[in-house]
Amino acid sequence: VPVRLRLPVSEKSSLDAILSLKLTGAEGNRVPLSEIVSVRRDTRQQEIHHKDLMPVVYVVGDMAGPIDSPLYGMFEIFSALNAQDKASSGDGIDQFLFSQPASPVRYSLKWDGEWQITLETFRDMAIAYAAGILMIYFLVVAQFRSYLAPLIIMAPIPLTLIGVMPGHALLSAKFTATSMIGMIALAGIIVRNSILLVDFINQQRAAGMALADAVVQSGVVRAKPIVLTALAAMAGAVFILDDPIFNGLAVSLIFGILVSTVLTLVVIPVVYFSYLRRIERRLP
Repeated sequence: VPVRLRLPVSEKSSLDAILSLKLTGAEGNRVPLSEIVSVRRDTRQQEIHHKDLMPVVYVVGDMAGPIDSPLYGMFEIFSALNAQDKASSGDGIDQFLFSQPASPVRYSLKWDGEWQITLETFRDMAIAYAAGILMIYFLVVAQFRSYLAPLIIMAPIPLTLIGVMPGHALLSAKFTATSMIGMIALAGIIVRNSILLVDFINQQRAAGMALADAVVQSGVVRAKPIVLTALAAMAGAVFILDDPIFNGLAVSLIFGILVSTVLTLVVIPVVYFSYLRRIERRLP
Protein backbone atom coordinates (compact mmCIF):
# COMPACT_ATOMS: atom_id res chain seq x y z
CA VAL A 1 0.00 0.00 0.00
CA PRO A 2 1.62 3.31 -1.00
CA VAL A 3 2.10 5.76 1.85
CA ARG A 4 2.31 9.51 1.29
CA LEU A 5 4.47 11.46 3.69
CA ARG A 6 4.38 15.20 4.13
CA LEU A 7 6.94 17.50 5.73
CA PRO A 8 5.91 19.86 8.50
CA VAL A 9 5.42 23.48 7.49
CA SER A 10 8.49 24.61 9.44
CA GLU A 11 10.77 22.47 7.25
CA LYS A 12 9.18 23.34 3.93
CA SER A 13 10.50 26.89 4.07
CA SER A 14 14.18 25.78 4.00
CA LEU A 15 15.68 24.43 0.77
CA ASP A 16 18.62 22.94 2.64
CA ALA A 17 16.29 20.97 4.89
CA ILE A 18 14.56 19.48 1.86
CA LEU A 19 17.81 18.62 0.08
CA SER A 20 19.19 16.92 3.19
CA LEU A 21 16.39 14.38 3.21
CA LYS A 22 17.76 10.85 2.77
CA LEU A 23 16.13 8.34 0.49
CA THR A 24 16.61 4.58 0.52
CA GLY A 25 17.96 3.20 -2.73
CA ALA A 26 17.44 -0.23 -4.32
CA GLU A 27 20.45 -1.69 -2.49
CA GLY A 28 19.29 -0.39 0.87
CA ASN A 29 21.79 2.42 1.20
CA ARG A 30 20.51 5.91 2.11
CA VAL A 31 21.59 8.91 0.06
CA PRO A 32 20.63 12.57 0.49
CA LEU A 33 18.24 14.10 -1.99
CA SER A 34 20.87 16.66 -3.01
CA GLU A 35 22.97 13.92 -4.71
CA ILE A 36 20.25 12.78 -7.06
CA VAL A 37 18.56 16.07 -8.00
CA SER A 38 19.81 19.31 -9.48
CA VAL A 39 18.39 22.63 -8.28
CA ARG A 40 17.75 25.31 -10.85
CA ARG A 41 16.35 28.71 -9.94
CA ASP A 42 13.89 30.16 -12.38
CA THR A 43 11.11 32.78 -12.54
CA ARG A 44 7.63 31.42 -12.22
CA GLN A 45 4.98 32.53 -14.68
CA GLN A 46 2.75 35.03 -12.87
CA GLU A 47 -0.88 35.76 -13.75
CA ILE A 48 -1.69 39.31 -14.81
CA HIS A 49 -5.07 40.51 -13.57
CA HIS A 50 -7.08 43.41 -14.95
CA LYS A 51 -10.16 45.19 -13.68
CA ASP A 52 -11.90 47.88 -15.72
CA LEU A 53 -9.06 47.56 -18.25
CA MET A 54 -6.50 48.51 -15.59
CA PRO A 55 -3.72 46.22 -14.28
CA VAL A 56 -4.32 45.19 -10.67
CA VAL A 57 -2.65 43.11 -7.98
CA TYR A 58 -5.00 41.56 -5.41
CA VAL A 59 -3.95 41.60 -1.76
CA VAL A 60 -6.27 39.38 0.28
CA GLY A 61 -6.58 39.22 4.06
CA ASP A 62 -9.06 38.42 6.81
CA MET A 63 -9.57 39.30 10.46
CA ALA A 64 -9.09 36.89 13.37
CA GLY A 65 -9.71 37.56 17.03
CA PRO A 66 -12.40 39.17 19.17
CA ILE A 67 -13.37 41.74 16.50
CA ASP A 68 -15.84 40.02 14.19
CA SER A 69 -15.93 42.54 11.37
CA PRO A 70 -12.94 42.98 9.04
CA LEU A 71 -13.97 46.58 8.39
CA TYR A 72 -12.44 47.74 11.69
CA GLY A 73 -9.07 46.30 10.70
CA MET A 74 -9.46 47.83 7.25
CA PHE A 75 -10.02 51.30 8.68
CA GLU A 76 -6.99 50.91 10.96
CA ILE A 77 -4.82 50.05 7.95
CA PHE A 78 -6.36 52.95 6.04
CA SER A 79 -5.47 55.38 8.85
CA ALA A 80 -1.98 53.89 9.25
CA LEU A 81 -1.22 54.33 5.55
CA ASN A 82 -2.47 57.91 5.64
CA ALA A 83 -0.33 58.66 8.67
CA GLN A 84 2.69 57.09 6.97
CA ASP A 85 2.09 59.20 3.86
CA LYS A 86 2.03 62.38 5.93
CA ALA A 87 5.19 61.44 7.81
CA SER A 88 7.17 60.53 4.69
CA SER A 89 8.68 63.17 2.47
CA GLY A 90 7.77 61.42 -0.78
CA ASP A 91 4.38 60.88 -2.36
CA GLY A 92 2.28 58.25 -0.61
CA ILE A 93 -0.13 55.78 -2.09
CA ASP A 94 -3.60 57.03 -3.01
CA GLN A 95 -6.46 55.13 -1.38
CA PHE A 96 -9.96 54.84 -2.83
CA LEU A 97 -13.07 53.72 -0.94
CA PHE A 98 -15.90 54.39 -3.40
CA SER A 99 -14.51 54.90 -6.91
CA GLN A 100 -11.91 53.17 -9.02
CA PRO A 101 -8.44 54.77 -9.42
CA ALA A 102 -8.52 57.24 -12.30
CA SER A 103 -4.95 56.83 -13.52
CA PRO A 104 -2.89 53.63 -13.98
CA VAL A 105 0.37 55.61 -14.13
CA ARG A 106 1.12 55.47 -10.40
CA TYR A 107 0.35 52.91 -7.76
CA SER A 108 -2.94 53.31 -5.87
CA LEU A 109 -5.08 51.23 -3.53
CA LYS A 110 -8.78 50.42 -4.01
CA TRP A 111 -10.51 48.87 -1.00
CA ASP A 112 -12.85 46.13 -2.15
CA GLY A 113 -14.23 42.81 -0.96
CA GLU A 114 -16.02 43.02 2.39
CA TRP A 115 -15.98 46.82 2.28
CA GLN A 116 -17.67 46.91 -1.14
CA ILE A 117 -20.31 44.40 -0.02
CA THR A 118 -21.05 46.42 3.12
CA LEU A 119 -21.23 49.65 1.15
CA GLU A 120 -23.69 48.21 -1.35
CA THR A 121 -25.77 46.59 1.42
CA PHE A 122 -26.19 49.82 3.38
CA ARG A 123 -26.87 51.72 0.15
CA ASP A 124 -29.68 49.32 -0.73
CA MET A 125 -31.02 49.46 2.83
CA ALA A 126 -31.07 53.27 2.73
CA ILE A 127 -32.98 53.17 -0.56
CA ALA A 128 -35.47 50.69 0.94
CA TYR A 129 -35.84 52.92 4.02
CA ALA A 130 -36.57 55.98 1.89
CA ALA A 131 -39.01 54.02 -0.29
CA GLY A 132 -40.79 52.70 2.80
CA ILE A 133 -41.17 56.18 4.27
CA LEU A 134 -42.49 57.48 0.95
CA MET A 135 -45.07 54.69 0.72
CA ILE A 136 -46.17 55.31 4.30
CA TYR A 137 -46.61 59.00 3.50
CA PHE A 138 -48.88 58.33 0.52
CA LEU A 139 -50.94 55.82 2.51
CA VAL A 140 -51.46 58.32 5.32
CA VAL A 141 -52.33 61.04 2.78
CA ALA A 142 -55.03 58.78 1.37
CA GLN A 143 -56.35 58.10 4.88
CA PHE A 144 -56.49 61.68 6.22
CA ARG A 145 -57.01 63.59 2.93
CA SER A 146 -54.24 66.00 3.83
CA TYR A 147 -50.65 66.61 2.77
CA LEU A 148 -49.47 68.27 5.99
CA ALA A 149 -51.06 66.02 8.60
CA PRO A 150 -49.05 62.96 7.45
CA LEU A 151 -45.84 64.93 8.01
CA ILE A 152 -46.91 65.49 11.61
CA ILE A 153 -47.83 61.83 11.98
CA MET A 154 -44.44 60.77 10.62
CA ALA A 155 -42.51 63.26 12.76
CA PRO A 156 -41.51 60.61 15.38
CA ILE A 157 -39.66 58.52 12.75
CA PRO A 158 -36.43 60.56 13.08
CA LEU A 159 -36.82 60.31 16.86
CA THR A 160 -36.02 56.59 16.64
CA LEU A 161 -32.38 57.53 16.07
CA ILE A 162 -32.31 58.96 19.60
CA GLY A 163 -32.84 55.43 20.86
CA VAL A 164 -31.16 53.30 18.19
CA MET A 165 -27.69 54.88 18.15
CA PRO A 166 -27.18 55.23 21.93
CA GLY A 167 -28.61 51.71 22.33
CA HIS A 168 -25.90 50.24 20.11
CA ALA A 169 -23.26 52.21 21.99
CA LEU A 170 -24.63 51.16 25.38
CA LEU A 171 -24.55 47.45 24.54
CA SER A 172 -21.34 47.72 22.49
CA ALA A 173 -23.23 46.28 19.51
CA LYS A 174 -22.16 46.79 15.90
CA PHE A 175 -24.50 48.74 13.61
CA THR A 176 -25.18 46.14 10.94
CA ALA A 177 -27.57 45.55 8.05
CA THR A 178 -30.07 43.97 10.44
CA SER A 179 -29.99 47.21 12.44
CA MET A 180 -31.20 48.98 9.32
CA ILE A 181 -33.97 46.38 8.95
CA GLY A 182 -35.02 47.20 12.51
CA MET A 183 -35.16 50.91 11.69
CA ILE A 184 -37.38 50.17 8.66
CA ALA A 185 -39.72 48.17 10.91
CA LEU A 186 -39.70 50.96 13.48
CA ALA A 187 -41.04 53.42 10.91
CA GLY A 188 -44.25 51.41 10.55
CA ILE A 189 -44.63 50.83 14.28
CA ILE A 190 -44.21 54.49 15.20
CA VAL A 191 -46.54 55.73 12.44
CA ARG A 192 -49.21 53.33 13.68
CA ASN A 193 -48.98 54.85 17.18
CA SER A 194 -49.24 58.36 15.74
CA ILE A 195 -52.29 57.38 13.67
CA LEU A 196 -54.01 56.07 16.80
CA LEU A 197 -53.55 59.42 18.54
CA VAL A 198 -54.48 61.62 15.58
CA ASP A 199 -57.50 59.52 14.63
CA PHE A 200 -58.80 59.64 18.19
CA ILE A 201 -58.42 63.43 18.29
CA ASN A 202 -60.37 63.75 15.02
CA GLN A 203 -63.14 61.49 16.30
CA GLN A 204 -63.54 63.46 19.53
CA ARG A 205 -63.59 66.79 17.69
CA ALA A 206 -66.22 65.43 15.29
CA ALA A 207 -68.30 64.48 18.35
CA GLY A 208 -68.20 68.10 19.54
CA MET A 209 -65.37 68.00 22.11
CA ALA A 210 -63.10 71.00 22.43
CA LEU A 211 -59.70 70.76 20.79
CA ALA A 212 -57.67 70.94 24.00
CA ASP A 213 -59.86 68.37 25.71
CA ALA A 214 -59.68 66.04 22.71
CA VAL A 215 -55.88 66.20 22.69
CA VAL A 216 -55.65 65.45 26.42
CA GLN A 217 -58.22 62.68 26.14
CA SER A 218 -56.30 61.04 23.29
CA GLY A 219 -53.21 60.73 25.46
CA VAL A 220 -55.22 59.32 28.36
CA VAL A 221 -57.17 56.74 26.35
CA ARG A 222 -54.62 55.69 23.74
CA ALA A 223 -51.54 55.62 25.98
CA LYS A 224 -52.31 52.22 27.46
CA PRO A 225 -52.71 50.24 24.20
CA ILE A 226 -49.69 52.02 22.69
CA VAL A 227 -47.48 51.22 25.69
CA LEU A 228 -48.68 47.59 25.88
CA THR A 229 -47.98 47.07 22.18
CA ALA A 230 -44.52 48.60 22.57
CA LEU A 231 -43.71 46.39 25.56
CA ALA A 232 -44.82 43.29 23.65
CA ALA A 233 -42.57 44.15 20.70
CA MET A 234 -39.64 44.91 22.99
CA ALA A 235 -40.11 41.67 24.93
CA GLY A 236 -40.09 39.69 21.70
CA ALA A 237 -36.87 41.34 20.59
CA VAL A 238 -35.10 40.48 23.87
CA PHE A 239 -34.87 36.82 22.84
CA ILE A 240 -32.68 37.58 19.82
CA LEU A 241 -30.27 39.91 21.61
CA ASP A 242 -27.61 37.20 21.81
CA ASP A 243 -27.96 36.16 18.18
CA PRO A 244 -24.76 37.03 16.27
CA ILE A 245 -26.69 38.02 13.13
CA PHE A 246 -29.93 39.57 14.37
CA ASN A 247 -28.41 41.31 17.38
CA GLY A 248 -28.57 44.68 15.60
CA LEU A 249 -32.25 44.15 14.77
CA ALA A 250 -33.05 43.48 18.42
CA VAL A 251 -31.14 46.53 19.65
CA SER A 252 -32.86 48.79 17.11
CA LEU A 253 -36.32 47.52 18.06
CA ILE A 254 -35.83 47.62 21.83
CA PHE A 255 -34.26 51.04 22.20
CA GLY A 256 -36.00 52.59 19.19
CA ILE A 257 -39.45 51.59 20.43
CA LEU A 258 -38.64 52.58 24.01
CA VAL A 259 -37.56 56.13 23.21
CA SER A 260 -39.87 56.85 20.28
CA THR A 261 -42.98 55.59 22.10
CA VAL A 262 -42.39 57.95 25.01
CA LEU A 263 -41.66 60.87 22.69
CA THR A 264 -44.63 60.04 20.44
CA LEU A 265 -47.07 60.38 23.36
CA VAL A 266 -45.69 63.89 23.89
CA VAL A 267 -44.69 65.17 20.46
CA ILE A 268 -47.72 64.12 18.40
CA PRO A 269 -50.43 65.64 20.66
CA VAL A 270 -48.49 68.89 21.04
CA VAL A 271 -47.63 69.32 17.35
CA TYR A 272 -51.10 68.27 16.13
CA PHE A 273 -52.72 70.62 18.65
CA SER A 274 -50.63 73.52 17.29
CA TYR A 275 -51.51 72.51 13.72
CA LEU A 276 -55.27 72.42 14.37
CA ARG A 277 -55.19 75.59 16.47
CA ARG A 278 -53.54 77.45 13.59
CA ILE A 279 -56.20 76.17 11.18
CA GLU A 280 -58.99 77.27 13.52
CA ARG A 281 -57.54 80.76 13.77
CA ARG A 282 -57.52 81.10 9.99
CA LEU A 283 -61.18 80.16 9.72
CA PRO A 284 -63.62 83.10 9.67
